Amino acid sequence: MFKNILVPVDGSPASLQAVSSAVSLAKAYDGTVTAIYVIDPYPFTGVGTDFAYGQDQYLAAATAEANSAIRAAQDAIEAAGVKVVTRVVEAHAIWRGILDAASALDADIVVMGSHGRHGLEKLLGSVAQRVVSHAHMPVLVVRD
Repeated sequence: MFKNILVPVDGSPASLQAVSSAVSLAKAYDGTVTAIYVIDPYPFTGVGTDFAYGQDQYLAAATAEANSAIRAAQDAIEAAGVKVVTRVVEAHAIWRGILDAASALDADIVVMGSHGRHGLEKLLGSVAQRVVSHAHMPVLVVRD
């Protein structure tokens, strides 16, 4: 049923809880977990040329953060004895990157945290809310 499980991570406590839930599903259904981190490659588009000078520094920091979050997820998934694939994805909107990756990977389910590092204090963070609203596959939202 859930053989191909996608879990977007960002290093937040909620995304680490999502990793744990994805591992449980993978064990139950003998599945594989794909952990992704989505980077917006052009966050300064439309704000003026003054910000363009920070683009290289932003990408270096974002890539380092992505690698750290992916490494933590990979270590946890492998420690549980589950097959894992990792990817860093680029998209202009995080939610769109998650759904595009889910579609490209033919994911059976997306397991994600309710709030990421940038989530607001409400029932669902904006990224989780958009993924749930636009997904064409089941989405399991995990609270931390």
